[in-house]
Amino acid sequence: MKNTIMFTVILFGAIIFNSCNKKEKLIDNSNDFTKEYEFTKGIEGPAVDSKGNLYAVNFKEEGTIGVVNSKGESSLFVKLPTGSIGNGIRFDESDNMYIADYTNHNILFLKNGSKEVVVFSHDSTMNQPNDIAISSNRTLYASDPNWKNGTGNLWMTSNRKLVLVEKNMGTTNGIEVSPDGKRLYVNESIQRNIWVYDIMDNGQPVNKRIFKTFKDFGLDGMRCDAKGNLYVCRYDKGTVLVLSPEGKELREVQLKGKKPTNIAFGGENNTQCFVTMADRGCFETFFSQK
Repeated sequence: MKNTIMFTVILFGAIIFNSCNKKEKLIDNSNDFTKEYEFTKGIEGPAVDSKGNLYAVNFKEEGTIGVVNSKGESSLFVKLPTGSIGNGIRFDESDNMYIADYTNHNILFLKNGSKEVVVFSHDSTMNQPNDIAISSNRTLYASDPNWKNGTGNLWMTSNRKLVLVEKNMGTTNGIEVSPDGKRLYVNESIQRNIWVYDIMDNGQPVNKRIFKTFKDFGLDGMRCDAKGNLYVCRYDKGTVLVLSPEGKELREVQLKGKKPTNIAFGGENNTQCFVTMADRGCFETFFSQK
């Protein structure tokens, strides 16, 4: 009887241990949200407006923005001015749209309800504005990589002018502001670093420090959920990694494609994740954990 009890305790402990390990190593899978190759390999900059419409750049051809409804049906939203090609897209609290125009060194602007594209900010010394993030006071932050040299810069806007925050970083790419507006995250694709800054009341990022480093695969777009967890696109690995505000790995979602470029939240309670896939020209989707 004593041996039977001991065996039962050991077995029960082993089950709990294995269950905990499985929970820690949880890897979910995504599903397709749109058809393959409706967007070009330059699909990027996913963003969702207050009505739940999903947007991304380069619908069918470069220099466009496509819109996707709740059924995953895509259509042309707007063509950008000649020579402009978009990358990151963000909306402010008034549903105005901002677009990083990397070929013409612009941040473009579409007022809510309008399809007239205007220049919000311009600086000819930029390499190529890539991803953008926006704070609650409408300060914009832009990553600015130089892929050829493996370097990059960080910019912010002030009174619609671009101000250089930091130069000679690594290849700056993904960028995000935490939900409470107190932190700015910036990653470097080739160097595989994620940096975090504190944001001062005037919007200036300060106190730069390492948040997370990686030994393999690239980094691309990033977004925070409502809890402040950071969702990081692992380019060439084909996953989205979820990190806590302390940098702890919480979850890794396996995608169908290998080249996720960016991610956005939408759907009911903003719990649906939409990932742009460069190698498939489409959106994949999964749900964040509540």
